[in-house]
Amino acid sequence: MQVLKDFSKEYSLFLAIIAYFGISYFEHTLVHTTAGNLLGFGILFAVIIYSAMSVAHHAEMLAEKFGEPYGTLILTISAVIVEIIIIVIMMMHAESPTLARDTIYSAVMLDINGLLGIAAIIGGIKYGEQPYNVDSSNSYLSMLLVAIGIAMVLPHFINPAYHDTFMMFNVVMFILLYVTFTRIQLKSHRYFFEYEVQSECREGEHCGPYREINAWYHAFNLIISIIVIGVLAEILSVFMSNTLETFGLPLAIGAVGVAVISAAPELITAVRAAVDNRMQTVINIALGASLATILLTIPAVILVARYMGMELNLSITPVQGVMLGLTLLVSIVNFNDGETNVLEGFLHFILFVVFAFLLFV
Repeated sequence: MQVLKDFSKEYSLFLAIIAYFGISYFEHTLVHTTAGNLLGFGILFAVIIYSAMSVAHHAEMLAEKFGEPYGTLILTISAVIVEIIIIVIMMMHAESPTLARDTIYSAVMLDINGLLGIAAIIGGIKYGEQPYNVDSSNSYLSMLLVAIGIAMVLPHFINPAYHDTFMMFNVVMFILLYVTFTRIQLKSHRYFFEYEVQSECREGEHCGPYREINAWYHAFNLIISIIVIGVLAEILSVFMSNTLETFGLPLAIGAVGVAVISAAPELITAVRAAVDNRMQTVINIALGASLATILLTIPAVILVARYMGMELNLSITPVQGVMLGLTLLVSIVNFNDGETNVLEGFLHFILFVVFAFLLFV
């Protein structure tokens, strides 16, 4: 049977199962030494990234099946679910009120400056300029400005006595914003998020996929891969916390690690899209993932923190505010003409390098 034959090639899933039982068996021995913590962290991180590649693959198959913008929406929601799972797990272990904020900030920096910057550089080197629908970037950036301003800047000016009420208000508002934006993206203004690339097929040639895509098979494996990543992330959080504590590193480094894991499927897909001259897909992934991170992750962590009685601080620091401001300002300038090039990609990548440098300052 073809389904069983295809499933037998899901090597990342089998490797993840082996890693889970292997690390679980030796966990109590590994956590007591620095070398053991590093080994456990390294193995689990590599296996999770490999599993993330499986998420990217199955999301790409679904994207090919259903077309844009459904494909990138599936991918970004998958990545955000992974991010929420890992953040919640680490919040329970680290008990840090700023972990969620630092992870969300890191995810936005990684998606817009890292992912989009690298993809634009690669695509620019190969094609010079890559076109996309400017309506999509304008829509995403306006939503990002509103969402970040409400959730992460405005709390600085709210009376502390009303912070809890304001957070619950944000949960309702963000769910409403996401439902409204998704409806616009998928129905009334779907053409905003599409860009028709000129076909290179000659008359009479077949341009579509040569094999039938089994949507149920890929959806099932996508869900299984996300669950596996969540299970492995729970063990990873133990080794990560011990390693950060041993070397005296800030918890913000761990937040970046969470962002890297959740963004791995998106990065892989975005680079492939840039190489294939599909910059619209890159824009949808990078800006769409950032928006989904804000609109979905923030309500999720607010509800979890409230339910479990944990302290939560989403107010960005002055340095984070400057970096987010620069990122959004440069994005508004760069993404207003419907084409990307190497220079625009390089500017965003420089901002990502600065972000990485500031983690250690």
